[in-house]
Amino acid sequence: MLRAGGYAAVVTPTAAALAALTFGGRDLVVPFDPEGPIPDFRGIVAAPWPNRLADGRYTAGGRGLEVPVNEPERGCALHGLAFSRQWELVAHDGASAAFALDLAPNAGYPFRVRLEARYAVRAEGLWDPDDPGGLDWSVRAVNVGEGIAPYGVCPHPYLVAGPSPLDSWELELPAEEFLEVTPERLLPVGVRAVAGRPFDFTVARPIGPTEIDHAFTGVRFDAAGTARVTVRDPGGAGVVMQWDAACPWVQVHTADRPAPAPNRLGLAVEPMTCPPNAFASGIDVVWLGPGHEHEARWRIHALEA
Repeated sequence: MLRAGGYAAVVTPTAAALAALTFGGRDLVVPFDPEGPIPDFRGIVAAPWPNRLADGRYTAGGRGLEVPVNEPERGCALHGLAFSRQWELVAHDGASAAFALDLAPNAGYPFRVRLEARYAVRAEGLWDPDDPGGLDWSVRAVNVGEGIAPYGVCPHPYLVAGPSPLDSWELELPAEEFLEVTPERLLPVGVRAVAGRPFDFTVARPIGPTEIDHAFTGVRFDAAGTARVTVRDPGGAGVVMQWDAACPWVQVHTADRPAPAPNRLGLAVEPMTCPPNAFASGIDVVWLGPGHEHEARWRIHALEA
């Protein structure tokens, strides 16, 4: 358990995942039991690729490579290789924790990459009275092998704005474009403008019945290089997720599930370094040379009513 001010977080060595985050006892993410299995990839670190890879196939260094398909209904390799691993706890105090994982070369990903995930909670008002505090979350990757490694990453929290149903939550998503996907496999078709479509949340409005499971880009970053997704409950409370320019994409998912599974429990917000199927398309893939590193940072904080 990590604590600072009104914030408390639980992280687990499995997937270096965020199992819970609260402010004043109020859930900011959909939690799970850290001693049990992780449902719906909640809170995981998705690396060395985020989202889907069609048929698990891609090319790197002139070689055709194939990783196991773990989403058989869509024929995709989903969320990388790190989510099923036990990470090593390498640092911990009352307000922060760090985990490390060495991805050893294998037939599908013949590269050696060390991952380090860091979590730190910070009290509200720590630096100034208007500072909301929150959870700082980062992943650093270092190529400790010899070849040039393709790489991508994203976090996978399901945000919770408040006690009202998700349909009533107000969403502000500062992205001008979305990635249209095939209905059966959710694989990319092409980038489209959000204007005039159900996915335009550039101005805050209720989510309503809209079903979202799409990547967005054309993200608006402020002068400090930060983008923010804001989700607010009708009662006034809410949650914000922000990130830096390392992630020009963000996947948003309304967590729609067929009965009897719990439906629309939270809003998945996943700032990504690259889009779905990037290892196959090459779009925004990070190519890590030997000794090179990459870091992405995210922050989640509460909005009070």
